[in-house]
Amino acid sequence: MTIAELIRQSDRTAFSFEVLPPLKGTGIATLERNVDRLMDFGPKYINITTHRSEYVYRDMGNGMMQRSRLRRRPGTVAVAAALQQKYGVPVVPHILCSGFTREETEYVLLDLQFLGIENLLVLRGDKAKEDPYFKPTPDGYSHTTELQDQINRFNAGEFVDGTPIKVPGKPFSYGVACYPEKHEEALNPESDLEWFRRKVELGAEYGVTQLFYDNRAYFDFVDRARKAGITVPIIPGIKPFAKLSQLQTVPKTFHCNLPPELANEALKCKTDEEAKALGIEWGVAQCKELMAHGVPSIHFYTVSAVESIAEIARRIY
Repeated sequence: MTIAELIRQSDRTAFSFEVLPPLKGTGIATLERNVDRLMDFGPKYINITTHRSEYVYRDMGNGMMQRSRLRRRPGTVAVAAALQQKYGVPVVPHILCSGFTREETEYVLLDLQFLGIENLLVLRGDKAKEDPYFKPTPDGYSHTTELQDQINRFNAGEFVDGTPIKVPGKPFSYGVACYPEKHEEALNPESDLEWFRRKVELGAEYGVTQLFYDNRAYFDFVDRARKAGITVPIIPGIKPFAKLSQLQTVPKTFHCNLPPELANEALKCKTDEEAKALGIEWGVAQCKELMAHGVPSIHFYTVSAVESIAEIARRIY
């Protein structure tokens, strides 16, 4: 069943969350414990992130850094299969432009199809840390829309080189990202919305937003999207603060604003516990308002916030 269908059939605001595959050698037990904490709230699906490989730099001791090796975060396909098998909940692995060639993407699609995983979240992905701006991987893509085109052709029974797939499998269904406060690289909100519209025209069945803390930004974005003819579900993405440092790093990293009411309270926080409590209270109020406005689903970003999300979910579901 597709994510859009799961959401439509839910008799209440659906609950879902995103997890990060474990680093190499750390095992899957911690990840499973985090998932266990959130299963009581009946998630409709679980997203599994994908990250491009990154170079590790070694300090030479003379003020210079030397690139020493390539570090990979393994396991998106394997983790997706393991979670789906253990919990019986649909999984949604992320498929990226960033760091992947067209042929590598094709093999990921084949692996997922063999495993019976039929839902994807299609994203451009972040730039490499060593690059000043996003650079497409050689023989890769610059935009989500290009990646969507490859997936659409795969669904239609065509490999990336144009040859036919002898035994086509079940087509993938997918969603895409959208940005209530615009993507950091967008020229303006209007051009950003136009990119979202193109992604929907190419087949995206829903959008999930970048995290935000001001519901007014989300409501305004949805209103503008509807006026632009975009009718797919737009799922709000939520990430509560969990420690003091995140009050500065999260807005900077994810390019989202703090509404004055939250910013004023954040400035009063002196400890991680105070910041965590603020994050929970704001998250509960934010989610209750979203639910009162009839959002189809709420999607939670769990990194460093599983305990807070469990408390929020306990109080709103």
